[in-house]
Amino acid sequence: MSSINIKTLGELKKSGYVSKSIKQEIRDNLIKKIQAKENPFPGILGYEDSVIPDTERALLSQHNILFLGLRGQAKTRMARQMVELLDEYIPYVEGSEINDDPLRPISRHAVDLIAEKGDATPIAWLHRSQRYGEKLATPDVSVADLIGDIDPIKAANLKLSFADERVLHYGIIPRSNRSIFVINELPDLQARIQVSLFNILEEGDLQIRGFKLRLPLDVMFVFTANPEDYTNRGSIVTPLKDRIQSQILTHYPKNLETSLAITEQEAAVLPEQSKRVKVSDLIKRLIEQVAFEARNNELVDKKSGVSARLTISAYENAVSAAERRAIINNEKNTQVWMSDLVGIIPAITGKIELVYEGEQEGPYQVAFNLLEKAIRTQFGTYFPNPDAMKKKRGKEAAQEENPYKPITRWFDAGNSLDTFLETKDADKVQLLYKVDGLYALVKKYYHTANEMEMALLMEFVLHGLAAHSLISKKVLEGKIEFKDLMGSMLNLGNQHFTEEDFE
Repeated sequence: MSSINIKTLGELKKSGYVSKSIKQEIRDNLIKKIQAKENPFPGILGYEDSVIPDTERALLSQHNILFLGLRGQAKTRMARQMVELLDEYIPYVEGSEINDDPLRPISRHAVDLIAEKGDATPIAWLHRSQRYGEKLATPDVSVADLIGDIDPIKAANLKLSFADERVLHYGIIPRSNRSIFVINELPDLQARIQVSLFNILEEGDLQIRGFKLRLPLDVMFVFTANPEDYTNRGSIVTPLKDRIQSQILTHYPKNLETSLAITEQEAAVLPEQSKRVKVSDLIKRLIEQVAFEARNNELVDKKSGVSARLTISAYENAVSAAERRAIINNEKNTQVWMSDLVGIIPAITGKIELVYEGEQEGPYQVAFNLLEKAIRTQFGTYFPNPDAMKKKRGKEAAQEENPYKPITRWFDAGNSLDTFLETKDADKVQLLYKVDGLYALVKKYYHTANEMEMALLMEFVLHGLAAHSLISKKVLEGKIEFKDLMGSMLNLGNQHFTEEDFE
């Protein structure tokens, strides 16, 4: 007989079913996965040598866990994936509000039902997907929400006094018995509410409106918190923190390759967009570099962090910017150009918290500066670093010809180049070939590139030279204007943008 076909307590006993605590259940299934060399947290990238081993150790120790880290570090996702470490189905007493184990009943309902019906007690089965509870800690969360309260309607319907245990309405934690229960942003929970968790974590007691119930709940607790919350919005009360056995520190991707893989995995790009728009490795790296620049920028609040959602949203915006341009120009296929990166600015401004000086600078200007810094950083990995050439003097400088000289000389002669944001691909390619020395430079370093790759790299060179202050760049309404540095009235680095520039 298949286990889920068992319908009564008597049949369950005959089957040889053995009860386990949820932590023992997770431990046993985790051991099987480790032995089979399976990753218990698929899709979680960058944590292979840090957070995942720490979490495995905590689960093997049957600990409650606190994930401590800045926003966008997959804390809640880690908790949700623990559901896959549960048994597929577990039996419970049918009709039980708190998933009573038929062999270890704890609620008044289950105890009375088993006393009345014995082996004929009806049994139901709970799938692991239903064994997960989650609550975002907000200041309005009450003890009644989490633990429970007296239900006057139940008392009236059953004609019971408020002194009877059967009038209690269980909160979300008792209803998560034999389940994983997650409280996100734990410090946001008022201190008096945190105190109500003490006995549940240690002794298994519940106190509801004067009722002291010995209810040994079987719950795997996972908490998440941001270190910033400890000082700004609240704190985890010390006795509660002491009862959470393992505190695991999360972190942002440590290298660009991991960050690229996360964005590739998480970005919601539609199949029709993927078919129409090609995104080069160069563009992907520039987008990821923006997040790395933001995390180290003095105008961005480091305590708040820069979520991985920034690059995911920016990537989606870049693809959509190219798609929109292709729709306008009735082009079947296109690629994301450097000029399309103007479209990622809204994804940056909404994902960074600024310090006072950053607020004074303005979110749009800070976002543009981060994009310029990303271009500057990545430029040195594709072409010779212009800064290194500036530092060379005398014979050394004379021996090594500056590869950018023909390009800057063309702009110094009074020429300028306007790249319109909605230009057709063919027109943009022709425009880029007008700049003396630009094609020759790219061909020298990337002789195997096809026409579109070559054109993108040519556009990248212009943006890179502007980021290194060798030519000037100004973002105007609907276009990007490149000129010589000395002849331009704008000083790159002091240029300012307003929201009107993007309308």
